[in-house]
Parts: sequence; structure tokens; C-alpha cells
Amino acid sequence: MTDARMATVLVKLENYNPAGSVKDRMAWNMVRRAEEAGLLGPGATLVESTSGNTGLGLAMTAAVRGYGCICTMPDKMSKEKIDMLKAYGAEVIITRTDLPHDHPESYVEVAKRIAAETPGGLYVDQYFNRHNPEAHYLTTGPEIWRQTDGRLDALVGGIGTGGTISGAAKYLKEKAAEAGRSLFVSCPDPIGSIYHDAFHQREIRPPGIYRVEGIGHDFMVGTLDFSVIDEVTEVSDKDSFLAARQLARREGIFAGGSAGTAIHGALDVARRLGPGKVVVVIVPDSGDRYLSKCYDNEWMRDMGFFGPEQRLGTVRELLEFKPGRVEFAGADESIASVARRMADLGISQMPIRAGEAHEPMMLIHEVDLLHGMVAGECTADSDVMQAAKPMHGVVRLDDSLTKVQDVFDDENVAMVVEDTDVVGVISKIDMVEFLAARS
Repeated sequence: MTDARMATVLVKLENYNPAGSVKDRMAWNMVRRAEEAGLLGPGATLVESTSGNTGLGLAMTAAVRGYGCICTMPDKMSKEKIDMLKAYGAEVIITRTDLPHDHPESYVEVAKRIAAETPGGLYVDQYFNRHNPEAHYLTTGPEIWRQTDGRLDALVGGIGTGGTISGAAKYLKEKAAEAGRSLFVSCPDPIGSIYHDAFHQREIRPPGIYRVEGIGHDFMVGTLDFSVIDEVTEVSDKDSFLAARQLARREGIFAGGSAGTAIHGALDVARRLGPGKVVVVIVPDSGDRYLSKCYDNEWMRDMGFFGPEQRLGTVRELLEFKPGRVEFAGADESIASVARRMADLGISQMPIRAGEAHEPMMLIHEVDLLHGMVAGECTADSDVMQAAKPMHGVVRLDDSLTKVQDVFDDENVAMVVEDTDVVGVISKIDMVEFLAARS
């Protein structure tokens, strides 16, 4: 997903925690601190409003410590998370997603009410519990610093409660300052969340409904420290889910939709920083709890996240399916030599090695050779540039095959260009074979 023009991107994989997400860190720390404060006794019940992962961390901890656990969740959350919570023995109460946080029937207010009505109940309150970011200051930040030997230039992570990024970024910025360096912290946020407006100190737009789980919010929390964050950017649901799917298929990293949001943002930061820099992105959980969501093709299609371009695939995917070297003609090579090589290789065109960087890229096609010789404009001994034409039909690696199909309306082949290099040539039969295999 990266290329030579970008910074190195390293992922901090948090799915290796016991209950499978970064939230295990703060769930255990909040329970530990509550025990130290005498807030939990035998037979106590942990109550939390959650998008799933914090609830799973609390349910796991409750099972180990002998507590009950009740979780309230908005109805947009995946069935996998609900089933996993129940497997740990937690009671799960589903509320409507489209209610403001202070509505009596919102998942936040329902959890508060249940905690007040349950003997020995404790509302853990991940949104205002300072032991949430503390967990990441004590563990996540130091781990990243140690695992990178302190050589990182940017940290990227989504904002849910803000605990992960606030705690980790605070630690890492302190360590970077001690080393006489700086650290850039970027937080991609779903469109519809309030955090982008809040960070830029704008009037906050009415929050919208978005499908990515676990990040963004419709109210300001007490565990988020904007002072350690340098930018908040907006990412669409579609870009988030497609990035998550790409991460699995191209990097072998199976992660959730919020990881897709973070990856989309991290790649943008990596493009801006350029080669020689290091970007660390926090991947909060695994894709196994989203099989019925962003990894379900029907769900993606029903939500409108699959357009024709996603169904066809990308230029990069086609070249990975049918790899092959690009044959170039030399600018001073004779027409006879080029024609002979085309015949031997069974191809009908060749890009010509570029001269100066500012010169247009050129292509020689067998039709141009034939026309030039029939018209008497060149001979077999002429150099190939006398029959060459400017290159048209250029596509990029991450373009959809829909664009290649558009090229075929006017050209016989599509030329795949990265920077100023031709890295692939796609013919019509190449695309037919790819789509036949894909179907």
C-alpha cells in the first residue's frame, strides 16, 4: 500500500491483546484502579456503554475477577461483538444508534441508569475515566518507543474516547522532546463525528450517523487531550472500509473498519512526510468481529460502498494477477530492430525510454511503424522516434479498472505509469482474463 515516494509505515497491531483489542489495556487499568480505590467488592457488577471493544475488555476482566458485567451498545454494532460479549458472560442491552448521548434511552444514559439501579453496580465511564489514557501512557506509548528504538516521526490513530491517542502521544512527545526531536500526531476521524470541528474550534455541526464502529463521537469526552494532537482529518465510511479490505488483501493484516480509517490517514501522512521518515499507526483490533459488516460483500453493496469500480478491481490488482516486465524501445533503436523484437515477443507496442524528465512520454505501435513506412516517412534503418507518437491512455496503479475500460474506448492498450516510469501495459485480453478469473 506504500511506495518509494512515501515514508515507512509501521503498524502497531493491538489484536494480540487477550480479548483482541487495544481497549483491553484501559479496561484492566480502570478496574485495577477502581479496586485500589475500594469501589469494587465481592459480587460487584461492571456496567459500561460501549461500541464493543471496551465492553469485551471489561467482560474478560470481570470473568477473571469474579464480577458481573452489563454492556449497553448502539444497534449499529456488529453481531460478532454482541456474541463475543455474551460468550464472556456479559449481559448485552441494545439501544438505538440515532439518539443523542443525553437522551434517556441512549446507550450512555441507559448504562448510567442500570448502574444506579444495580446493587454493587459501577458505571466504569470510559469517556471520563482518567485511568483510560493513563493505561496508554504507561504501556502503549513506552512499547512503541521501545519497538521503534525511538525512531518515529509521526503517530496516527483514531479517536474514540481519545484515551489511546492521548496517553500514547503524551508519552511519545515527552520522549521525543528529551531526544531533541519532534513528533507529529494525526487523528483521522469519521465524517459525522464532532471531533474534527471541535479540534479546529469551529461551530460543531450536528453529528451525523456513520457506519465505522469504535471511533468518533457525538459529544465531547473528558479523556481526550487535544494538546498532544497536531491535526484531525476527516475520512469517509467508504474510504475506511475499502482501506481495511485492502489491508487484508495486500498486507495480510486482518483488521476492522476503524483500522481502515487509521490506515487511510496514515498513508496520507506518509505521502506528505516522504521517504526517510517513519509513521506508526495504531491498528486497534481484528477483522474477525466485522465479518458481517465491512467484510460482507452484500452489506457493503447494500450500504452503497461498492460502486462498479470496486466490483471490477484496480490496476494494481490486475498487474499482480498477471505480472510481467515491460519491454521498452530505445530512442535511437532502428525501426527494423523494434519490429523484430515485437514479432519475437508477440506484442504490438512498446513505450520508449524517456529522455529528459520534462519531455512527453512516447509510444511506438505496430500501426505507427506500418503507416510511417507505407507513407515513406521512414525506412527500416530510421530510428524509432520518427514513427513514435505521444503516449496516451495513461492510468495509475490505484485507478479502478473502470478507468482502463474508458481508455479502451480510444486506445488499444492502457499504459500504467508511476511517477515518470511505465510499470505496466494492459491489453484488452489482459482485462478479460483478470475479470474471468475474478468472477
